[in-house]
Amino acid sequence: MKPIIITIDGEAASGKGTIAKFIKKEFNFFHIDSGMYYRKIAKIIIKKKIVLNKKKEISDFIDKYKKIDFTNNKSLRSLKISKKSSEIAKIKKIRNLINLNQKRLVKANLKKYPGFVIDGRDIGSVVFKNADIKLYINTNQKIRAKRRYKELIDRGERIIYSNVLNEIKIRDEKDKNRKYSPLIIPENAIIIDNSCNLQNTKKLIKNLIIKKLSNKSKNANKYRKK
Repeated sequence: MKPIIITIDGEAASGKGTIAKFIKKEFNFFHIDSGMYYRKIAKIIIKKKIVLNKKKEISDFIDKYKKIDFTNNKSLRSLKISKKSSEIAKIKKIRNLINLNQKRLVKANLKKYPGFVIDGRDIGSVVFKNADIKLYINTNQKIRAKRRYKELIDRGERIIYSNVLNEIKIRDEKDKNRKYSPLIIPENAIIIDNSCNLQNTKKLIKNLIIKKLSNKSKNANKYRKK
């Protein structure tokens, strides 16, 4: 049976990653956090002091880093890298580079996993338009800020809640109004409110996936019989 692809889109700190990790564990799917690509590139750009508004510097960077090894590293989740990630997300060439690497990663693992879950901000709308299940996670802005604040505090960063909330607001504005691949609700996406009970969210999503897998299995059996 062909592997199932699930996309999860939503605003910053909406719970996309937590939900994706749950799906990965529950169904043994391969998980790609697209934000980690942006964060990894942001870290390199910060380290090498690349000026984002200089086209040649960006082009030279892309020529050098055509293939980006995927990593899920907690050290990439600092506020400084988050800000830079938001800036580079507006650059079409970098978005294209990351999208190509995500598709390449899925293709390389097609025979190893029963499914893939990819979370980000243009995954269902641009990168994997033909996904089997598209989810869009809605979460109250203040709740998202509290979650991100706790995450940063737990990691030892000194931060003020009001600054985190402000960063969330700015990020939402940038994501939804950028010229290339703005954050939208993908066509045919299932909208899920994750503001209150995460367990209810997980239960709902688990049932959706089980139903989809069951239907795919039945269709595959019908095809074999023919």
